[in-house]
Amino acid sequence: MKNLTMESGAELTELIVQADSRNNLSKKFIVLVSFVAALGGLLFGFDTAIISGTIPYISTYFSLNEYWLGWSVSSILIGCAIGAMFAGTLADRYGRRLTLIFCALLFAVSGMGAGLSQQLNVFIFFRLIGGLGVGAAAMVSPMYIAEMSPAKWRGRLVACYQMAIVIGILVAYFSNYIFDGLGANNWRWMFASQTAPSLLFFLLLLLVPESPRWLVMKGRRTAAAAILEKISESESIEKELAEIENSFHTKHSISWKLLFSKTYRPVVFIGIIVAVFQQVTGINSIIYYAPVIFKETGLDSSSSLLQTIAIGVVNIISTFVAIGLVDKVGRKKLLLIGSLLMGCSLIAVGLCFHYSYFDHFIVLIFMLLYVASFGATMGAVVWVYLSEIFPNLIRSLALSVATLSLWLADFAVTLSFPVMTKHLGVAYTMFSYAVFCAIAFIYMFLKVKETKGRSLEEIETVFIS
Repeated sequence: MKNLTMESGAELTELIVQADSRNNLSKKFIVLVSFVAALGGLLFGFDTAIISGTIPYISTYFSLNEYWLGWSVSSILIGCAIGAMFAGTLADRYGRRLTLIFCALLFAVSGMGAGLSQQLNVFIFFRLIGGLGVGAAAMVSPMYIAEMSPAKWRGRLVACYQMAIVIGILVAYFSNYIFDGLGANNWRWMFASQTAPSLLFFLLLLLVPESPRWLVMKGRRTAAAAILEKISESESIEKELAEIENSFHTKHSISWKLLFSKTYRPVVFIGIIVAVFQQVTGINSIIYYAPVIFKETGLDSSSSLLQTIAIGVVNIISTFVAIGLVDKVGRKKLLLIGSLLMGCSLIAVGLCFHYSYFDHFIVLIFMLLYVASFGATMGAVVWVYLSEIFPNLIRSLALSVATLSLWLADFAVTLSFPVMTKHLGVAYTMFSYAVFCAIAFIYMFLKVKETKGRSLEEIETVFIS
């Protein structure tokens, strides 16, 4: 009996060791896959922020007035909107992975093309091409990460996508600062520098698997089970497969009519409105036009670019905070805290300009507080929230609509900023963004539902009852 007990204990120990080993491999695999997908976010951040350092030079080279400057900066966002519009269809038809591979190629073509442009219309065309990649990747990357992640890690892993975005923004700021001294063609090097990370993204995507939920949707059950074996913490892969399959069972085909049907309309509208609030609260006016804003305080070009780097650093640090908090504090609380802090910071920046109090350090501090508030809350949390609230059946199409709305809002804000600052001044432009922060706080308090700690299938039951 004693020997039998010892043998049983040894077998149990061996099983525990094997389980621990499997869990460790699973964690490493999920982190690796999420890292690769998040590189789409890095290129998103780089491609959209690189324009900030080129504004004085392209303005001179292409002889831009306020309207054409706004159009040159915001043209990428039209591409983003178009990319987001079609990304859901592409992701459902060809898969999440293949869609991201296509995005990587668009990033590379855009950077080289914009850098070589001799005419404004050619420059805008290649910025639009880059926007197609940004818009599609902004939808597909967080969706892919969410579909590959266990519930207890999902918030942090999708938040890593926002981390990649802000790292891309900082890399763009550094790139601008480094290339600033290269003479008249410095702006060309700034744009062309994104080609290398684009090709790296392309090569790494060849090594990652397809989403198991997409495989289930396509009837490839065996392939889906093989991926779930690597990423799932469920004790029963068959049970998890059955839950995923059930979420796709419907008598309806996936269509726009279904998306805005009585069943799904409420959650789709929540996604759209939350996405729009992320942009109309003004973040990308700061990201794209920070050097211009700092010049208004009397700084020269080099000093303005240097202070912009400080914004990029704070953006990264605050996103680390978001990664640590999103699965502990929850999505809704962070969104509420963020909209409140952002509004207060914008009012402070506006007051500095209203009373012509141009102490460079004070203006920088309030702008950094605004960026930190955004990065720690709305910046990361909105992408997490959008990636998980939509039911499996409509996720791709609903995410397309939400991200399309986000890019259109971003386009409106970015295009209007030079015109608003010319006619209203920087102060009242900042006050207008603060008003949107207040509206966002009220809406999120009333309508946003918490999703922390739930599987994607459980979240579906929260919104679809």
